[in-house]
Amino acid sequence: MRKAILATALLLASTASMAADNGIYLGASLGDAGVDISQGLVQVDESDTGFKIIAGIRPLDWFGIEASYVNFGEPEQGNFSVKTDGISGFGVFFLPVGPVDVFAKGGVISFDTDFRRKNVGSFFKDDGTDFAYGVGVQFRLLSLGIRAEYEKFDIDNVKDANMLSLGVTYTFL
Repeated sequence: MRKAILATALLLASTASMAADNGIYLGASLGDAGVDISQGLVQVDESDTGFKIIAGIRPLDWFGIEASYVNFGEPEQGNFSVKTDGISGFGVFFLPVGPVDVFAKGGVISFDTDFRRKNVGSFFKDDGTDFAYGVGVQFRLLSLGIRAEYEKFDIDNVKDANMLSLGVTYTFL
């Protein structure tokens, strides 16, 4: 009986894997975005709800190219807040294991950072392009993917910028 259950599970896993779509995909993620920035004696080291909109292409089972709009929310600490967002681009390397993909990605983010004081406005702004990387796992069933990932963004003048998110993607043929 155990052998029959194991054989059925392996067959279902391989069928779901073979049926998984490669191609163009769109998606969105929501999660916890952390930002740690200091200017002079003022520091904001907090997190807020962040989100991203994802577009990508996966021409091979093991490789894809992905672009995202990333918004880190507006973490606040005392009278200060930080608004950071950007466009990221990644090369994504997938390790398909049945209907699950483990992935790692590396690329860049083009960002805008606005450090603000309540009732005063901006007192520090920065923009630029810096390195970004991440790891994650996703479950794929046909064209639908559900993913969890952690991304780190090496943004100039920001000690730490990261996002832990849960999202969904849909692949078009």
